[in-house]
Amino acid sequence: MTDNPSISAAGTSLPETPGPAATGARPAREPGWLRRVALVAIAALAGLSYAWQLGRDPLEPYYAAAVRSMAGSWHDFVFGAFDPAGTITVDKLPGAFWAQALSVHVFGYSTWAMVLPQVIEGVVTVLVLYRAVARLAGPAAGLIAVLVLAASPAVVALDRGNISDSLMIMLLVLAADAVSGAIVRGGAWWRLTVAGICVGLAFQAKMVEAWMVLPALGLAYLISGPGTSWRRARQLVVAGLVAAAVSLLWITAVSLVPAASRPYADGSSDNSLYSQVFVYNGFGRFGEQTPLQLLTGEIGAISVLRLSPAAPGPARLLTSELGRDTGWLLPAALLAAVAGLTGLRRRPRGEPLRACLILWGTWLVTLWIVFSVTTVLNTYYTAALAPAAAALIGAGVATAWSAGRTASPATTPALAPSPGPGVRPALVPRLVLAVLVAGTAAYAAWLIPPAGRDVPGWLVPAVIVAGVLATGTALAGAVVRRDAVFAAALGAGIAAVALVPAVACTGLVTSHESAFDTPFEPDRVATAVDSLPALVAGADQLIPHLELAQGGAPDLMATQSAAVASVFAASGEEVLPIGGFTGTIPSPTLSQLQAGIRAGQFHLVLASSLADPRIAWIAAHCQNVSKPGDALKSYLCLPANAAG
Repeated sequence: MTDNPSISAAGTSLPETPGPAATGARPAREPGWLRRVALVAIAALAGLSYAWQLGRDPLEPYYAAAVRSMAGSWHDFVFGAFDPAGTITVDKLPGAFWAQALSVHVFGYSTWAMVLPQVIEGVVTVLVLYRAVARLAGPAAGLIAVLVLAASPAVVALDRGNISDSLMIMLLVLAADAVSGAIVRGGAWWRLTVAGICVGLAFQAKMVEAWMVLPALGLAYLISGPGTSWRRARQLVVAGLVAAAVSLLWITAVSLVPAASRPYADGSSDNSLYSQVFVYNGFGRFGEQTPLQLLTGEIGAISVLRLSPAAPGPARLLTSELGRDTGWLLPAALLAAVAGLTGLRRRPRGEPLRACLILWGTWLVTLWIVFSVTTVLNTYYTAALAPAAAALIGAGVATAWSAGRTASPATTPALAPSPGPGVRPALVPRLVLAVLVAGTAAYAAWLIPPAGRDVPGWLVPAVIVAGVLATGTALAGAVVRRDAVFAAALGAGIAAVALVPAVACTGLVTSHESAFDTPFEPDRVATAVDSLPALVAGADQLIPHLELAQGGAPDLMATQSAAVASVFAASGEEVLPIGGFTGTIPSPTLSQLQAGIRAGQFHLVLASSLADPRIAWIAAHCQNVSKPGDALKSYLCLPANAAG
């Protein structure tokens, strides 16, 4: 029994009778061990998909280089330095990279050591999402939610790489769990404080994006939390202040360190971490060039990070690679939220199911809007939508079971708008299920490209057949109103809508793909991503030759942009990054470069754009030793070149 007396029958599992709010009777429960076994099995399957053949997946080289530096020096670790000498930070907050650096420090530098934290974070997310959803919508809803999450292609791809979003998502789901607990457990202050701490820590991983869930957490508790309105408002203010304090603690502390004693803040023009976070990685992502676009314009590089070509707009997430990554179930999740909230409009304020739909529905809509208006979108960003979509579908299916059983109208909880005179309440969820399954299966079939990596020839026909059978079963349930028929319809519907994402995840795993990849991507894109390890291996083979040119200098060389420097990280030596990640940041200054050349700090410079005054000076004063046609020019700089 929960502590909230207004919990509805939607909070029971599939085989249960209507809940205590509906009947006043204690519901029967299936054995708890069965739920635990199912949950462990789903979590284990998710972990296996995240960890399978880890050593063959390409890493993001820029982040990998930063983690290598941070793992080798506590100074670099604390400040989130990109390079071993600690001249400049990574262009993100280092929260997620701290976990990776600790793993590398313990186990040594390897792909699996760097990805291990993301695998753990992904499994923890599965387990916590179950509890967060089950608190408000019941164990059946929780199990369905984690099953959908485990079969989300964007999540599987993300957790197989070294991208920071995995930690952010885990921490935000923990925050949602804390708020859900506060709603059903008496509104304890400490639970909301924990939620604020989790959001603040998530900020360390992905900055402003972590704050995007604050409206969802606050609105759910403000509407459905226990106590008076004034008490709930005070609790939310305190939790918000905690979230802000934890979020800003590290950047404030580092900003108080004298500039000469810390790395330059990459992404800023004034050595400010606040500018890095709120301009370069914040408002600058709306209507301005992204860092990857700046990098490409500066040195002509083409990053392996997948940028969606879809133009900003509400349909961006529903088409092409973004649709195949996360969009499969977004319409179904949104419909489940709308139908559920409409059907529950006459329920008491503290209805837990309404809180569930408000929390995850607001999460989904907020991120959907933000992702729809950003200039350019990395495909793996959309993994942050997956927990919300999974929770809404889980709650919707479990509620449909409760609402669609052949109980009397007096004991049937609402799923959808009132059916009106002459329509039996149990008929509505059956019809809604038929429409939902048919539409979702048809949408999935439409998303499958005619050609691409890991597209089985049988998939489209199988989706059509599964969708038709599931829809027919749901319609049969509208005629033959038996619980067994409706249970079969729900099961067939889940199988039909999960078929394509499950096949997509299988393809990602068996083809050892990671966050750069999307399901069923064109062969040319997959080949470009797969070429990254070969590019890094080629750079490794150049290191002995570069060491000859190093001529005893402390630094191996200098390069225009940290992105270029990152591919030479295997040397473990300092490769001075000129201009930070984009190659445009004013660090080091021209005078600092000249001083380094005079001191013999480095001899070789790799650069491209003469539009940068620093590179123009190097081209004018150092010897061009590059070969004709080289994209990056090589310059040999001796102390005499900077004399006077």
